[in-house]
Amino acid sequence: MDYETLRYDVDGRILTLTLNRPERMNAFTGRMCNELIAAFDRADADDDVKVVIVTGAGKAFCAGSDLASGGDTWGKHSEHLASQSDAERYLGDGGGRVTRRIFDFNKPVIAAINGPAVGVGLTMTLAMDMRLSVPNTKLGFVFAGRGILPEACSTWFLPRLVGISKALEWSYSARVFRAEEGLQAGLLRSLHEPEALLPAARGLAQEFIDNASAVSIAMIRQMMWRMLGAPHPIDAHEVDSAGIAALGKSADAKEGITAFLEKRKPAFKDRVSKDMPAFFPWWQDRPFRKL
Repeated sequence: MDYETLRYDVDGRILTLTLNRPERMNAFTGRMCNELIAAFDRADADDDVKVVIVTGAGKAFCAGSDLASGGDTWGKHSEHLASQSDAERYLGDGGGRVTRRIFDFNKPVIAAINGPAVGVGLTMTLAMDMRLSVPNTKLGFVFAGRGILPEACSTWFLPRLVGISKALEWSYSARVFRAEEGLQAGLLRSLHEPEALLPAARGLAQEFIDNASAVSIAMIRQMMWRMLGAPHPIDAHEVDSAGIAALGKSADAKEGITAFLEKRKPAFKDRVSKDMPAFFPWWQDRPFRKL
C-alpha cells in the first residue's frame, strides 16, 4: 500500500510507523486515520513484525486534528458526518477508530513522542502499551478549551492510566503541560534526549522480541487490557486457566523450559497467525452504536 501520511519501515522485526506530515506538525486527518488502521491491519497479519513503534516526522509527534478550516473545522466535520451513509456514520470518530484498532492489536505498541502531542495527537497514544518522550515537550488534552469533548475513547483509557483525579484535572483545565508532569503522573514511561528516543524505544522492543514468545505476548496484551474492564477476578482466572492449559502443550512452552534449563536464550517458533489457543478470542465484539 502507498501511504501519503505515514512511513512504514520494518527493520529487524520492528515496525516503525512515522506520522509523516511534518509541514503541518503531523496534524491528524481522515486519510491519516484510514492509513493508520490499514497499517495496523497489515502489521497484525505479518508474523515477521513483532513490535510496533509509532513516532512523528520533524519536530512534532502530532499537533492534533488539522484545523486548516479554522473556526469552521468542527462544523464542517459535522456536515461531513451528516452526509455519510448510515453504515459510514456507524464507524464513529476517527480517533476512536484508531485507538480501537490498536486496542485489538496483538503485538506490543510503543509511542516514541518526539515533540508536541496534543488533542488526538496524545489521545491516540493512550491505547499504546507505553509512551516514551523527549524532555520538556508540550502535551495536552485541550478539548474543553476548543468547545468540544475528549475523543479517541480517551475517557476510557486516560483514567485507567493516571487515575480519575489527574485525568479530570487535565481535561477540565484544557491546559498544555510538559512531559515532566506526564512522567510524574505515570502517563509517560521515560524521558530521553531526541537522539536517544528511538534507540531507547528499539531497545525496549528488542527486549520483548528476545525474551518472550509472540503467542504469549499476544495473549498477555489482550488479557491485561481487557481485564481492566472486567467486573471480577474470576474473569481473569477463567482465561488464564484456559490459556495455561492450551499453551502448556505448545512448542514454545517446551522451548521456553528447555532454554531455561540449558541456560540459553529461547528460540520461539510459534506464530500468532496460526498458533493461538482455540478459544482465542474469548470475548464478543460489540458494534458501535450511533447515539
